[in-house]
Amino acid sequence: MFETLEKSDHQNTDFQERVRALHNVLHKHAHSYYVIDEPSIPDTEYDKLFAELQSLEEAHPALRTSDSPTQRVGGKPMAEFATVRHTVPMLSIRTETDTEASGAESFDARIRKELRLQEGDAVVEYVAELKFDGLAMSLRYEKGILVQAATRGDGEFGEDVTHNIRTIGQIPLKLPETAPDVLEVRGEVYMRRDDFERLNARQRAKIAAGAKGEKTFVNPRNAAAGAVRQLDPGIAAQRPLSFFAYGVGEVSDVSWLTHYDLLKMLKNLGFPVSAEVNIAKGATELIAYHQKIGKLRDALPFDIDGVVYKVNSLALQQQLGFVSREPRWAVAHKYPAQEQLTTVLAIEVQVGRTGKLTPVAKLAPVFVGGVTVTNATLHNEDEARRKDVRVGDTVIVRRAGDVIPEVVSVLIEKRQNDAPMFTMPHVCPVCDSAAVREEGEADYRCTGGLFCRAQRKQAILHFAQKRAVEVDGLGDKLVDQMVEAGIVRTLPDLYKLGLTALSELDRMAEKSAQNIITALQNSKQTTLPRFLYGLGIRHVGEATAKALVKHFGKLDAIMDAPLEQLTQVADVGPVVALSLRTFFDQAHNREVIEQLRACGVTWAEGEPSPAALLALSGKTFVITGTLPTLGREELKEKLEAAGAKVAGSVSKKTHFLVAGSEAGSKLDKARELDIPILDEAGALALLNETTAGGGV
Repeated sequence: MFETLEKSDHQNTDFQERVRALHNVLHKHAHSYYVIDEPSIPDTEYDKLFAELQSLEEAHPALRTSDSPTQRVGGKPMAEFATVRHTVPMLSIRTETDTEASGAESFDARIRKELRLQEGDAVVEYVAELKFDGLAMSLRYEKGILVQAATRGDGEFGEDVTHNIRTIGQIPLKLPETAPDVLEVRGEVYMRRDDFERLNARQRAKIAAGAKGEKTFVNPRNAAAGAVRQLDPGIAAQRPLSFFAYGVGEVSDVSWLTHYDLLKMLKNLGFPVSAEVNIAKGATELIAYHQKIGKLRDALPFDIDGVVYKVNSLALQQQLGFVSREPRWAVAHKYPAQEQLTTVLAIEVQVGRTGKLTPVAKLAPVFVGGVTVTNATLHNEDEARRKDVRVGDTVIVRRAGDVIPEVVSVLIEKRQNDAPMFTMPHVCPVCDSAAVREEGEADYRCTGGLFCRAQRKQAILHFAQKRAVEVDGLGDKLVDQMVEAGIVRTLPDLYKLGLTALSELDRMAEKSAQNIITALQNSKQTTLPRFLYGLGIRHVGEATAKALVKHFGKLDAIMDAPLEQLTQVADVGPVVALSLRTFFDQAHNREVIEQLRACGVTWAEGEPSPAALLALSGKTFVITGTLPTLGREELKEKLEAAGAKVAGSVSKKTHFLVAGSEAGSKLDKARELDIPILDEAGALALLNETTAGGGV
């Protein structure tokens, strides 16, 4: 007999108790259905109980709580996603590039070395898991109630997607009383292959029926990610999503000693945990697991792109610690990419957002790595020529890293025509500007950065960012809309925008439009280094822009400077000088600058201050860690004012490292390279000495 819940015949029914009882039984049946795949009642019986709960909540709204089964679907669309700061960062895991068995051996050897284990010592115990091809998710429970769900984002900040995660039946809204008071569950939201195929079949039917705005999805991962980031939870609820738990973030009470015990705890709390989790002792068993899953991979009901190894002991995990933003105690071990044969129908050149020209092979459709592939990158001219890919060729196509399709090789013996070898065009196929290949570079790039239609969005976003002229509120989505609507084609168009045109854009009320116009007016008063950096000239970062302004004083002097004068600037070598000269030699780039000036964009200019007169000219600093009194940006400005370059990473070209507390890997590398290390006081003392005329 299926378990059901009988209604009381008493007229004085306690509605609160009835609702609580319905919560318990519906959660139990949902767990049986979604998590362990063993339905405990027929769908019709579940629907009756669900409908009864809905009726009670409608009649008594105060009884509707966030953990109610009725709150999985529906709700009003969100205007935007709130930003969530992860209490415990969601760190990425290092990827083992060796896809063969030796990748497991390398990881085990690394762990044994870190733990100072000798040959003959006990083997290290690991947990081996699947590497799901989905979207990483953090679920926060307080007092057993799901209060927040957030994407990984950049590891420190993610997006609040709680409204959509509630629609996933496998994710509990309420945990048993045994759960810790605070529990952040980390896992993967994904879409099963059969659910993906059914979803696309529905989409194709809608398209065939003439529905507008509908599309099919490329692969399960993209479909899952798109569903999670829907502003309307009603739409998200229509996408069949699943979830696997594989770890935790913040926890108020840690009562386990191993990662394997942690996973058992999550399973006991009602979370789905993959059945393919194994304990593996030493490299031999890691290799066996990698081979076993490799054979099972195609038969799994969902996509994976590898396996993950983690040291099982939490005490050893703590001892091993982290390097940069990756745990030393874990690694992702991928599989060789899947390959198929197909035919090259054409070779086209695409222009990326940053002006990079990429040859792309247009292919006869072929199913590779779980998706239908019609395009494959040839990377650059050298790679296309090395592989000698020609129109009409039969080629082997691979999804490199299971993400980007690429042509691996050509079956020359099947070539049936005399198609010419591919040659990269020397003009941009989008805007007809010159396409140049810098010395030592593999890629051709369009030089029409401020003019090229393909680079339009990127040029606007770069110009408007905080470190450039700073137009507050001008983000990706708004720029996309303005460009797609045709109201902004070049940078000067920004300053010609009217309230009416902006207000007509999606989600842009009159007040929001006025805020953008105000921000644009405010941005007209800028500095020359910010403006120069905002032009997006290749190789010209903030430090280079500041060095150029210090050396020449005026924009016209920079624009007209010959190569030999440009190379006299401390931060400018032959490559940067050529990039500057190429940019300013394009008539349309100069025209954009003149139009910006005509729109009222202004800055203060000064007299030339040759870099040779600056005390720290030619010296490169790196700043890391937390300084006791100064912010890193403040110290950076002081060093640059003295002629120094402040870089983001340590190399042999670094002259000084300024290290504060929690300096991390940059400090280790500086020590390895014997680079002088200064604290804040030492850096300020050096500045004082050089300012007084001592030099370095």
